[in-house]
Amino acid sequence: MSEREVLQVHNVTKKIGNKIILDNVSLSVRKGEIFGLLGPNGSGKTTLIRAVVGLVSSTGDVTINNHDQRKQFNEAVKSIGAIIENPEFYGYLTGYQNLKHFARMHGVSANRIDEVVELTRLEKSIHQPVKTYSLGMRQRLGVAQAILHKPSLLLLDEPTNGLDPAGMIEFKTYLKRLCKEEGISILIASHLLKEVEALCDRVGIIQDGRLLSVQELAKRNTEENLTIVFAVDAVEKAENLLSNQGYTCAIKEKQLSVQAQPKEAAAINKLLVEEGIEVYQITPIYESLEQSFMSVTGGDFNA
Repeated sequence: MSEREVLQVHNVTKKIGNKIILDNVSLSVRKGEIFGLLGPNGSGKTTLIRAVVGLVSSTGDVTINNHDQRKQFNEAVKSIGAIIENPEFYGYLTGYQNLKHFARMHGVSANRIDEVVELTRLEKSIHQPVKTYSLGMRQRLGVAQAILHKPSLLLLDEPTNGLDPAGMIEFKTYLKRLCKEEGISILIASHLLKEVEALCDRVGIIQDGRLLSVQELAKRNTEENLTIVFAVDAVEKAENLLSNQGYTCAIKEKQLSVQAQPKEAAAINKLLVEEGIEVYQITPIYESLEQSFMSVTGGDFNA
C-alpha cells in the first residue's frame, strides 16, 4: 500500500451459497480524493462497503491507512467514518444533542462538534429536534456524525437518494469542502451517473459483483476518448471510404462518427471532399461517463 492510498481492496470476494455477490474486487482510494463506485442496484456496491467496515465476512484483503482490516481491526476502523443506507438519530433530541451523545462515546471535544456543524452548514438548524429535519438536513447531520472523530476515509452509500436538486447541489458543495479543508478521502457508492460525474475524481464501474473499469474523470477529455462527427451528404459512401483507409467509423443519426485525433480532422475532411462528398459540419465529441458506462456494461443499466 503506497503512502498516497488510504484504502486498498485486493481480490475481495463474497459468496452466499452458490451466488457470488463480489467477484475478486480490487480498488484503491487515494488521499484527498472522491472516488465513485458506480453501478446499478444489486451490483454489489453496498456489500463492498459493508465488507470494508467489517459488517460482512469476505475473502481477500482490505487495508486501511496501512492497517490490515482483519489483523488490526480496531486500528483500521478508527480511520473510517461511514453512512450505510439511512443515518439513524434520536428524533426527539436536537441535532447538537445527537452529536454530543456520539462525541461522548468517542471522546470527542465540544470544539470538534462546532467544527463539523460549520463544515456541514448546519448552524441554523443544529438546535432543532431532528424529527423536524428535512432529508437533506438529516444526511448532513449523518456526515457530521461520521467525521466527528476525524477519520481519514468517509464511506457513503447512495448519499443523495431522495434529495431534491437544491439538496444535491448543496451536498456536493460541502463534500468537496470536506476534502479540501479536512483532507479526507471519500468513497461514494451510487447508481446516479450525473452525480458521480460531477463530484468524483475517479470512478469504478461495478456490475454483477465485478469491477469492470476504473477511470480518471479529469483525463476523460483527452484524444483517446475523442470521436469526430462529420455531417455529410453521402454518409454510407463516406463510411466505406474511411473504413478502407483504416479508420474506425460508425453511422449514427445519419452522421458519420470517426475515432481520430483532432489533427486528423483536416486530412479526413480533405479526403471526403476530394471524393465528391460534401461536408456540412465537423464536431469533436468526447466520450461521456454515460457512454463509457454503457460500453463497459454492454448497455445494462437497470438502476
